[in-house]
Amino acid sequence: MPGMGLTAIGLAGVTISYAGIAHTFIDGMHALTGLTMFIGLIFLSVGILDGGVSTSNRAKATTLVIISIALGFGTFALTMNSSNYTITLIGLLMAIAFPSIIIAYLAMKMPQYAKPVGVIVGLASATGIIMWFAFGLVSPDTYMINEPIVEEVPEKEIQLAGPIFAITILADSSIQGNPDYEPDVAHVPKGHTIEWTNVDTAVHTVTSSVDFGDTFNSNMINAGEKFTLDTSKLTLNEYEYMCIVHPWMIATLIIEEPREDVKVAIPQGAGIQQMGQVYYDPEVIQIPVGTTVVWENIDDAMHTVTSGNPQDGADGLFDSMIAAGDSFKFTFNTPGKEDYFCMVHPWMTGSVEIQ
Repeated sequence: MPGMGLTAIGLAGVTISYAGIAHTFIDGMHALTGLTMFIGLIFLSVGILDGGVSTSNRAKATTLVIISIALGFGTFALTMNSSNYTITLIGLLMAIAFPSIIIAYLAMKMPQYAKPVGVIVGLASATGIIMWFAFGLVSPDTYMINEPIVEEVPEKEIQLAGPIFAITILADSSIQGNPDYEPDVAHVPKGHTIEWTNVDTAVHTVTSSVDFGDTFNSNMINAGEKFTLDTSKLTLNEYEYMCIVHPWMIATLIIEEPREDVKVAIPQGAGIQQMGQVYYDPEVIQIPVGTTVVWENIDDAMHTVTSGNPQDGADGLFDSMIAAGDSFKFTFNTPGKEDYFCMVHPWMTGSVEIQ
């Protein structure tokens, strides 16, 4: 009876520990309950060999408890456990348990056969172990020999397919009712690369809503991280997307026909302030959202294209240093008006109206 009780308690503890149901005693519970179970099995075996199996109601109830726990643990191990060694462990336990049961039965009922059978089982076990090691060293599947370490080749950086269309996941957007994605409705020419930047402190996602992420899904974007999407793989359409962590965060992505770049020239003599001189040609342009503007410096002097104005200074949206013969491009993704000037020659001013 003590053996059955200890076995039941130990097996229950082992099940709870390895099933992840409780971690109160951390790893010590694994060892303690396992030891209790094996001590119980020893007492149980001794009791069976000495006096047979008890037929009392307590013994029957304890037997049922042991069987149910063992079956539950076995079901978990075979169905929910992802370890590759589960079947191997079961095979080892069976290889130990079955010969032990047979030898124990013979020792109790027919002691004259216990010794020869034990010798046979021992020789068979030793032969099996030797063969397993031998075949593991010389067979085609040399599982006893360590495989050579293959150095991993670092992955090449992914080159972005087209101009960047920036979208910001705003700070405090995890709070329901606050602004979330900026712009909320993004008109993106096909072929551009959309780049979402998470400036919030919470984790967010960019997940297509209709198909729950089949079209595009960023997975978790941590604070400060970015997610890029190549729109050349998307069809011309309207796509609603959301954050699966905060489902009230919803925005729209509209993929449109590609647009040609709008060019602005910095003509000869722009660095000299004089009557009738054209500094940016054209000085004022009107463009749709998502259009890329290219400034080409055909002057002999170096110039800049800096967002802001000479009185208030740069506002940080874009800035460039364009040598003679070079160019600078920027994509405007938000409606409004943006002034710009040359920091080297502050009388040079222009503006872009984004509709």
